[in-house]
Amino acid sequence: MPGTATTAYRAARDQLLGLRGDPVKAAEEFRWPHVEGPFNWAVDWFDEVARGVDRPGLRITGEDGRTASWSFAELARRSDQVAGWLRGRGVQRGDRVVLMLGNQVELWESMLAVMKLGAVIMPTTTALGPADLADRIGRGGARHVVVNAADAGKFDGVPGDYGRIAVGDAPAGWAPYGDTAGASDEPPGHPGTEPGDPLLLYFTSGTTSRPKLVEHTQVSYPVGHLSTMYWLGLQPGDVHLNISSPGWAKHAWSCFFAPWAAEATVDLFDYRRFDAAAVLGHVRDNGVTTFCAPPTVWRMLIQADLSGGPGALREVVAAGEPLNPEVIEQVRRQWGLTLRDGYGQTETTAAVGNPPGAEVRPGSMGRPLPGVPVVLVDPVTGQRGDDGEICLDLAQRPLNLMSGYQADPERAAEAMAGGYYHTGDVATRDADGYVTYVGRTDDVFKASDYKISPFELESVLIEHPAVVEAAVVPVPDPVRAAVPKAYVTLAPGWEPGPETALAVLRHARERLAPYLRVRRIEFAELPKTISGKIRRVELRHREERAAPAGTGTDWADTDFPELRGG
Repeated sequence: MPGTATTAYRAARDQLLGLRGDPVKAAEEFRWPHVEGPFNWAVDWFDEVARGVDRPGLRITGEDGRTASWSFAELARRSDQVAGWLRGRGVQRGDRVVLMLGNQVELWESMLAVMKLGAVIMPTTTALGPADLADRIGRGGARHVVVNAADAGKFDGVPGDYGRIAVGDAPAGWAPYGDTAGASDEPPGHPGTEPGDPLLLYFTSGTTSRPKLVEHTQVSYPVGHLSTMYWLGLQPGDVHLNISSPGWAKHAWSCFFAPWAAEATVDLFDYRRFDAAAVLGHVRDNGVTTFCAPPTVWRMLIQADLSGGPGALREVVAAGEPLNPEVIEQVRRQWGLTLRDGYGQTETTAAVGNPPGAEVRPGSMGRPLPGVPVVLVDPVTGQRGDDGEICLDLAQRPLNLMSGYQADPERAAEAMAGGYYHTGDVATRDADGYVTYVGRTDDVFKASDYKISPFELESVLIEHPAVVEAAVVPVPDPVRAAVPKAYVTLAPGWEPGPETALAVLRHARERLAPYLRVRRIEFAELPKTISGKIRRVELRHREERAAPAGTGTDWADTDFPELRGG
């Protein structure tokens, strides 16, 4: 018999499902459910909808085309086994548990199992080395780690008194995860977790500074991702594919909480190296109905052959970085589907977006999602308006906001200063409430006293067929103080020479106002965080020691007589 917390959660979920296609009414009517008393999403929600259900809850396809599937009922039973076994290994309520696994069933089993014990999950990417792991173990206070046997050696020099569990052929000193197969499948019972108790500790990707340690509660992600479910357009029975790497928040967004809130199948394509054609084939061959990928992936997909059609796709969305209008148009032209943008952070769930039924205005991220009090605040005056930093109004503190930054009170106080949660992102808002991303507060710069949004220039650049990706940063200029420079990754078949530089610069000049003109261009692979976000800060630092223009890969508009005088 479901408890009052489960009943409240289901009612809120069903309300949003019923309001699909009517985002205006959803924004007006939706309120976060009041979850009180003990609440544990794995026990109170997942087990309630999973037990006895033979429909696939998780499906993973490898590069070789082999597919494995686990029903909702199997996942509930297996997570019971894993939870009981972990309890026998000493995992207790409140313990921090590092999960450093790839797209494999053990990750989903472990997440559910750790939740069922009331312990705290610390998702960690497999790309980390010993130094980063030592930082996470130390700052996060990890008591246990669960990793693949192939990664166990990374912990040899990582100090700490923590339990070690390995999936696969466990080395000496590591407990074999395979022993969970013989454990009792008796449900572990409710751990008694309260809504405000910690559930997740996420390290941010650190685009500009040391990674922050974000703490989420038993409700901020499990219940908060109802906004993500609504933005994605998920419905019961859907097959949802999300392209993201385990260890990062977006993986939990779209590979765990949002699809299972909707009782949809989580679909995974597990590849070592991204192949656009293979991903498109997977979508068509596996009945994927909803598909989410970062803009970088969408840019690669439109460079591939979309002529095979979208298969069973109904919803296509993008998140992680701003979505360029050219990408939306290409998908609409070839598939007849509207690619919808969305915005959120590790610290939140989906906060702004274009849900199904919304008018999509290219270049805009959409409007605030149901239950999320988004405001724009002038960083100098602190006044609300139509230009400023994207903030959440703490007077209406939304349920989908983190509890804070662990062991970092100064950063936490700064993030929550003045009665707002500060995202560090700058945007504008039109008369209809549509929010358009401008950039990180660190990325926006002035040239000839005009404020420049890198994203606006980058969106024009990628319209040129030579450009796969672009990042714009300021470079010093004796007349204008700074001018925009574009770092460009070229599409196959284009050479990084003066002809290509001229073609791209001319393309930008024809489409941008004089004060926005890209004045320099360099062809290079863009530096990124391990979660795939462009590190413009690294490019800005690179300019401090840059070589003169015209040296082979770096060109200025003054190098070309056709462009002089502007």
